[in-house]
Amino acid sequence: MFVKAKDQVVVLTGKDKGKQGQVTSVLPKAGKLTVEGVAMVTKHQKARAQGQQGGIIHKEAYIDASNVMVVCPKCGKPSRMANKVLEDGKKVRVCKKCGAQID
Repeated sequence: MFVKAKDQVVVLTGKDKGKQGQVTSVLPKAGKLTVEGVAMVTKHQKARAQGQQGGIIHKEAYIDASNVMVVCPKCGKPSRMANKVLEDGKKVRVCKKCGAQID
């Protein structure tokens, strides 16, 4: 998977197309992730313990990783990522537009 937690991404498809946000959590095996402020759903939660407040909760839902694109921190544009192996053997992500290292 090309997206990691705390990456800045832009949504490409769906009802939140064009929105930008930070990735909060990633499920690599399922290919899904949550983005801050994107794909908001409402959950009706019942109070489970005494003193706990029930009600309607708004939270982010998981979206597919193929529906987002990483925003390069250097050029500020959404771009595809490439993997590059440095001379010391370390593997890093690289922006395909400007060539800047992401990791």
